[in-house]
Amino acid sequence: MPDAFDHCEQIVREADKDRFLATLFAPAKYRRPLFALYAFNVEIARIREMAREPMPGEIRLQWWRDVLAGGGHGDVAAHPVAAALREVAVRYRLPPTMLADMIEARTFDIYDDPMASLADLDLYCVRTSAALVELAARILGDGKDTGTGDLAGHAGIAYAITGLLRALPIHAARRQLYVPQDVLQRYGAQQEDVFAGTATTELRAALAELRLHARKHLTAARDMMAGAPAAIAPAFLPVALVRPVLDRMEKRRYQPFQPLDIPQWRRQWTLWRAARSGLRRL
Repeated sequence: MPDAFDHCEQIVREADKDRFLATLFAPAKYRRPLFALYAFNVEIARIREMAREPMPGEIRLQWWRDVLAGGGHGDVAAHPVAAALREVAVRYRLPPTMLADMIEARTFDIYDDPMASLADLDLYCVRTSAALVELAARILGDGKDTGTGDLAGHAGIAYAITGLLRALPIHAARRQLYVPQDVLQRYGAQQEDVFAGTATTELRAALAELRLHARKHLTAARDMMAGAPAAIAPAFLPVALVRPVLDRMEKRRYQPFQPLDIPQWRRQWTLWRAARSGLRRL
């Protein structure tokens, strides 16, 4: 029977291919801990898909809070991701507050309240995507604070916003709105146009602002990457996929409510090239 870490690896392989491939560039001794962290992220990120209603989602989030607080020993032992995460959190001294904030931020996902402002979106990205990058960097740094919190913040925001733009068709079908209301209002775009899948001129302008916002954070991350320890590069590798996705979204034929996919071979090649260049190609 596969152990808890093997189970985590399988989850990441199936549900988060980009981070799975990026982890293969990490030294072998760090791969299993990284898979445990990334599997935890998959678990809390897909609660909306699994629970479908807010109350079961809240119960699941509370279960994870209890896991981090040290409760539910029997349940944890029977849950491979929880068991592996708890071991990794102790071994690499992962800050409990960062893990708790990741869980708390996912509360937004299980409700249909719209994202109020761009500042709120940035905070959501920092507590989810950026926190994941920073925690991965700590694992690669043997549990030490690598001093890359600001770098992780920029990288995480760029990666998360790009991912949310790609997921716009899925979220619109669920009547979830991650495009901030203040950005929509700035261009006169309507919330109902998002839910109807209508790519109006106004909505396209709002989405263009989000792409520009992601690019600014990507540029900041690239500029800061030169001063980061080389050992933590695998934590940032998935961010190399941001620019190719944004470039495709800038093309005239781009349809925001149609799936946007980059072929798997190109994603793998992009990650390989970024790893070889020391992430100078972000």
